[in-house]
Amino acid sequence: MASMISTANLGYLSFQRTNRSNNGVGIGNGATSACVVKATRMEKPLEELYSVRVERKVSKERLTELGVSRWSVWKTGKCKLPWDWQVDQLVYIEEGEVRVVPEGSDRFMQFIAGDLVRYPKWFEADLYFNGPYQERYSFRAYGDD
Repeated sequence: MASMISTANLGYLSFQRTNRSNNGVGIGNGATSACVVKATRMEKPLEELYSVRVERKVSKERLTELGVSRWSVWKTGKCKLPWDWQVDQLVYIEEGEVRVVPEGSDRFMQFIAGDLVRYPKWFEADLYFNGPYQERYSFRAYGDD
């Protein structure tokens, strides 16, 4: 029988009781009982840690509601681009994909065509584009949703 408990720093601890027998008979007659403990670290998603919001596979209705067709267009090819946001920016990815590595992190977020991403003010990251990429973007004032 296995059981789990949650801890603030480690995530989940899993306990499983096993029965071992020195003579192959089972509990009793020299059998011993052991407990196996397995610790797993649960890390928060980077989007949550850095307040980056993403909507996947955005509907045409949502794009129309936001007026995405009137936003500015930006294109690039394969490259690495260090970037920092001075204001909130809403981005709709039309083509390609981007890997976003927050400053000081060894983990990354990945966004692809069809994603609507909101980057927060003061966010800093390296952007990795591995091929043709096109986005529409709009800068947002504080409080705009």
